[in-house]
Order: sequence, then structure tokens, then C-alpha cells
Amino acid sequence: MIYTVTFNPAIDYVVETENFLTNQVNRSEYESIYYGGKGINVSIILHRLGIATKALGFLAGFTGREIIEGIDTKGIENDFIHLKHGLSRINIKIKAHKTKEETELNCQGPVITPEDLNILYKKLTLLTEDDKLVLAGSIPKSLPVTIYGDIMKYLSNKNIPITVDATGNLLKNVLVHKPFLIKPNNHELGQLFDKKIETKEDIILHAKELQNMGARNVLISMAGNGSILLTETKEIIQMPAPKGTVQNSVGAGDSMVAGFLAGYEKTKDYSYALKLGTAAGSATAFSKDLATKEAIENIFCGIQDRQYHTVCH
Repeated sequence: MIYTVTFNPAIDYVVETENFLTNQVNRSEYESIYYGGKGINVSIILHRLGIATKALGFLAGFTGREIIEGIDTKGIENDFIHLKHGLSRINIKIKAHKTKEETELNCQGPVITPEDLNILYKKLTLLTEDDKLVLAGSIPKSLPVTIYGDIMKYLSNKNIPITVDATGNLLKNVLVHKPFLIKPNNHELGQLFDKKIETKEDIILHAKELQNMGARNVLISMAGNGSILLTETKEIIQMPAPKGTVQNSVGAGDSMVAGFLAGYEKTKDYSYALKLGTAAGSATAFSKDLATKEAIENIFCGIQDRQYHTVCH
């Protein structure tokens, strides 16, 4: 079973306009609602790819009840902790299609108390070495920036492979605990080292530095330039980006993580995992919502990779 933890789930309210102008009344042309958070997105894609998964995390208020209802309709097994106070987030994402600009307003989320956190730790105690764990996304301000590392330290005697998809210090603080996988994009990689990283050579150099700091496998996504994986077996695997029209940037990275983990779960082969991760991330980017299994499989078969192209029909 692959468990995911989302500390700060959200309702993503997406509004599309022709233009978005500040200090004026704007009229929407299209609106949609998505239930998510990075860990939840990972669980949805894992489920669609046939991998057993359970979503954990925290929810609060009427927005939390709406999120759980949305997750339930997708058939995702879950065991969320319902907080007594506050509201789960509503994030507003405005897309101006004429100028191809996006504006986001991401809210803070509810307060998670030490008592609430202890309930999560008790749930994590039930995991075994046959399970995997994904820690993904931002955290509320009520939690320390060390929380992901604290969880990894708490579970260290269980030998559970843990994937961390986070940014900045939230990611840096877990490296000493040797996460199975981290997945910064090329911009986030630069932010970790406080520099602009543009060439593949620089990306590989700094990804190796993250390995030296403790990460077992480092996956760098580069949007239209494909992806690079540095494995714990010292391989450097590159994958081209599939061609298509980007419609949605929300959830593409989460889908890539899920596809990678699904591919590795099925084959224990890093090249296959990277290819399936690339297909899943691209399929979501080319869709309005998180990708379907069919969309992922179609893109997987279109990626020119001799070793695994034969599995397509």
C-alpha cells in the first residue's frame, strides 16, 4: 500500500477569463472546482493506475466535508483526521486565456494542534516495511518546518521508502533522513541553492549534491525540456517531454510522482518508472483535470523509448 499525507488539502476554485485586470470588475467565462492537495492528487493517479493507496491528512469545516465527499466519489480509500476548528483551504486560480497568464491565491489552512498531530502519528505507526509513504505539499503555519523530517525520523526503524515532494527548507530538512525520492523542478532546484540553474549539466551537478546530502533518487522535471533522474545506483536517465498543448499546470508534478511510483512498484525498474512518471505528468498537463488512465497510457506509448515501446498496442 502507498500511503499519502496531505497536511493542507484544498478546494481549488479555477476561474477562466479572457483578461484579468486588477482594480476592475472581471467576468468569468468558465469555472470549475477540483478537490486536491498534492498528496491527494498522488493518490488519485495511483488509484487510476491500479496501485493500492490510502490518503491521510487533515480536514476542517464545511470545506473539509466537501473535499472528503469529492475524494469519496473518486473511489479513493482515505482516513483523514477531522479538526474541531477552522476551515480547509479554498485556493483561487485565475486563468486569463487571451494573455495566457495565471494568478493564484493560496490560503493558509486550519491550525493543527499537537494533539491532532499525535493522532496522525498513531495512524502512521500501523505502516509496515511493505508499505510506502508520500509526504507532499505545503504545511500550515501552525506546524514546524521540520515536520516531514520529524515523521521520517519517527518511522526510521520501519525501513519504509518515503517520497517527499516539497520545496525550500521543508525539503532540505528531510535529506539527512535519506528519502527514497525527491522531485524538485529545475526552478525549485535553483531556489534550493540560491542560484539560477539553466543547463542540463548544472542540473545534474546540483542534483548530485542533493544525493550527497542524503536523497536516494532525485527526479528533476523541466517542463518542455523533459526530465532527468539520478538514481541511487548512480545512473543518470533522461526522458524527453511528450508533445502536446498545455491546458493545466495544477497537479502535473503530483501526477509525475504518482506515475513514477506506480512504474517502480510494478517493475522495480527506474527507466520504466521515469517513463510512466513523464507520461502521467504530461497527460495531466494536457488535460483540464488530473489525467485518466487512458490518457496516461496513450502518452506512454508515444514516448520513443525502445526498451518499453513494445508493451504498447
